[in-house]
Amino acid sequence: MVIEINGRKIGPGCRPYIIAELSANHNGDIERAFRTIKAAHDSGADAIKIQTYTADTMTIDCDREDFTIRGGLWDGYKLYDLYKWAETPFEWHKAIFDYAASLGITVFSTPFDESAVDLLESLNTPAYKIASFEATDLPLIRYVARKGKPMIMSTGMCSEAEIEELVVTAREAGCREMVLLHCISSYPAPMDQANLLQMPQLSQRFGTIPGLSDHTLGTTASVAAVALGACLIEKHFTLSREDKGADSEFSIEPAELKRLCEQTHDAWSALGRAGFERQKAEEGNKIFRRSVYFVKDIAAGEVITTEHIRRIRPGFGLAPKHFDSLLGRTVNVNVSRGTPASFDLLNT
Repeated sequence: MVIEINGRKIGPGCRPYIIAELSANHNGDIERAFRTIKAAHDSGADAIKIQTYTADTMTIDCDREDFTIRGGLWDGYKLYDLYKWAETPFEWHKAIFDYAASLGITVFSTPFDESAVDLLESLNTPAYKIASFEATDLPLIRYVARKGKPMIMSTGMCSEAEIEELVVTAREAGCREMVLLHCISSYPAPMDQANLLQMPQLSQRFGTIPGLSDHTLGTTASVAAVALGACLIEKHFTLSREDKGADSEFSIEPAELKRLCEQTHDAWSALGRAGFERQKAEEGNKIFRRSVYFVKDIAAGEVITTEHIRRIRPGFGLAPKHFDSLLGRTVNVNVSRGTPASFDLLNT
């Protein structure tokens, strides 16, 4: 299966598709959002992704303990206050889409409710991303799938049964182009729990394009994922972690994104294909294999012994497998030291 987003093919055999996740890293400043998009483009990313929600579409402003985060990166925050801090205002969206288009980088978003989908449809979004935390919101999945756009869906925290519900719901509602992203919903995700071997299993089990939403620190997991077949990598992106922000601690910076784009491309290029054909790069080195050479002068009619021939480099003589069969035979001409062995030199 291969899908297309804005003419860029994504799937097996295609260069990995790299998404820079802007998320909350605009820090409430649309000009910073623009600079981040430009940096993502300049670093080689295929797409920039935003998130479309408001604090009021995500939760309610409530002081009960249920609505307060305990532990982790956002310990002590009320959900409403965190989302108010991190939201990308709806009124920014058109400007963000227009700016990305002016640069030639694809932009799309993660919607968190139906109003977000409606906004993104009005902007002609080329695709939708479903966040892990919304993967069980089947009414939302159905609403997005009916738009007929490619869906990129993260599976963090999901059981096998929940992933099956997600995939079946999307397909029954009309989604025909789907990427399932393996994801560990921890911020940051511990490297020793990245569990990348789950990614190809997801693809095989559900018949979808494999990818990774990577919350580990650095780029190692993403590069390893490409070696395991990932066709799409999503990574949170910021101009600088020093500037702080809701997602800055587990985001990569421009130099790291550039390195990610280069390294994942190299990893993909290195995969090649299974087979026993000799690669072009090897052709010139065949001469450095061992072969059979005469290492002592020998007269016509004389019997070849181990004193006359050896298996040495270079490789212009007979292959070493013929060494034993040459012993005891006679040569038909005078042969000087340093001559490659060949059957033409032997009496029949």
